[in-house]
Amino acid sequence: MKTGMTIAVLGATGMVGSRVVNEAGTRGHQVLALSRKPASENPGGPDVTPVAVDANDSNALRKALAGSASHGAADAVVLSLRTTPVDEEFLVGTTRTVLDLAALFGIRVLVVGGAGALRSPGDRRLLVADDPAYVPADIKAVAAAGVAQLRTCQSHPDADYVYLSPPALLEPGERTGCYQRGTDTLLHSTDGPSWISAEDLAVAAVDELETPGPDHHITVVHGICPA
Repeated sequence: MKTGMTIAVLGATGMVGSRVVNEAGTRGHQVLALSRKPASENPGGPDVTPVAVDANDSNALRKALAGSASHGAADAVVLSLRTTPVDEEFLVGTTRTVLDLAALFGIRVLVVGGAGALRSPGDRRLLVADDPAYVPADIKAVAAAGVAQLRTCQSHPDADYVYLSPPALLEPGERTGCYQRGTDTLLHSTDGPSWISAEDLAVAAVDELETPGPDHHITVVHGICPA
């Protein structure tokens, strides 16, 4: 297990990113909380360094990942970005830039992606993005952007990456530390729904960085904690 890493989180003030910052910080990792408007306080504790970075600025990203006088170079980077409304061009472009920089510096990348890139549990030939049972027409563009982001990762020959798809529903909730892990097919929890809290998704993300698995595409779902 990898300990004492420096983990950069791009999108550090978002729903998932902020929880990854907190999870990694409380486990004793040094965290670079990268965002356009960093939080004024360090919710992850003294090991969290807020860094002002515009995701559109490749030079700023390069400097943040390479290290500076205020912080060391990153060992891993978590890419957790969302736009409203969805901007597929921005998402794909930023993902490509991060993959390029990570390959240059030898950094592992964990992309928090979308459930649409998973295969449908009812028909593995069908992506969730194309399954109306999970993706109604009004969010199809969001699901398609996640698929494009995964394809960007897959097309990068030199990237050391893992693409983490959430289940069908991801929302703020409780940190239980209990989840089920899968690969490229949407999961349902043993108690029914395809759901996980953002807190437990962050647990899974940091677990994957500490103990990397062999798969480039993984997913998680809420799990029942042992009694």
